[in-house]
Amino acid sequence: MWVDLAKYIIQQCSDKDKVVEVGVGKFFKVADYIKLNSNLHIILTDVKPMRSDVVKDDITSPNIKIYENAKIIYSIRPPIELYPYLIKIAEKTSSKLIIRPLSTESYKINGMRLINYGKASFYEYSRDFKKI
Repeated sequence: MWVDLAKYIIQQCSDKDKVVEVGVGKFFKVADYIKLNSNLHIILTDVKPMRSDVVKDDITSPNIKIYENAKIIYSIRPPIELYPYLIKIAEKTSSKLIIRPLSTESYKINGMRLINYGKASFYEYSRDFKKI
């Protein structure tokens, strides 16, 4: 499932595009796969970084420079209360947003659609989807 999510992100981008993972925590499978299998510029963020390659940032009060020019911003299993902040930063930066919720969570927002890719299921948000 995680490899499929990483492959989807890579497939959505062009070489050297910027991708930001929000709230990486201790789970690096997707980011590490992207780093090993693409030339994407990936930035990992967390409010409490666990590794030296993670940038400290709080999505509720984000440093916009981290997210500027990102093709994709994604988050794996973020708390539902962070969804509005993720959407806000995606809109501010005109980035596509991918959220992989806990398997028990369902959260429908106008502009968010469910994507099934291989064994991965996740939500994708884009301002363009609001028009549909």
